[in-house]
Amino acid sequence: MSADAENYVLDANAFIQAKRRFYGLDFCPGYWQALVWYQRRERLCSIDRVRDELLRGGDDLSEWVRDQFGNAAFAATSTSEVADVFRQMLEWVMAQAQFLDPAKDGFQHVADGWLAAFAKAEEFDPVARKKVPLPNVCRAFDVEVITPFEMLRRLNVKLKWQPPE
Repeated sequence: MSADAENYVLDANAFIQAKRRFYGLDFCPGYWQALVWYQRRERLCSIDRVRDELLRGGDDLSEWVRDQFGNAAFAATSTSEVADVFRQMLEWVMAQAQFLDPAKDGFQHVADGWLAAFAKAEEFDPVARKKVPLPNVCRAFDVEVITPFEMLRRLNVKLKWQPPE
C-alpha cells in the first residue's frame, strides 16, 4: 500500500443503510465484495463497537459480518490512544450548549462517539440539539467526513451488472 493511499473507517450505517436501502445483500454482491477486498488490503475497517451493534441484529447482515467481514476488520477501541481522543471529544460535546442533556448522555453510549476518534459518517448539522451528530465532532477535531458513495468513488469501485443466464 502506498503511503498516500486513503484509508476509511465505516460507521454502522455504511452496513445497515447499505443493506436496507442501496446495496441489498441479495441483489448487489459487488458492494459487499468490495468492502471485503479493501478490508483485506487494510484500506478500510470499522470498530469493535460497530461490530457489536451489527451482530445484535441477528439477521443476514450480522451473518455476513461474522462470516465474511470477520473480527479482524474491526479495530479495538480499548486502546489508551483512542480513549484519550474520545475523552477530548466527550469534553467538547459536554461543553456545547447546542446539544440537549439527553443527547450529551447518549453520545457516551453509542458507537459514533468512538468512531469519531477514527473517522467520519453522517452529514454536519449546525442546528442539532437532540443528538450529537458525528460530523459535528469530526469537524471540531478536523476529521474528514465523506459518504459511502464518495468512498466508493475514491476507491474506484465499479458495481457491474450482469444479465441473468
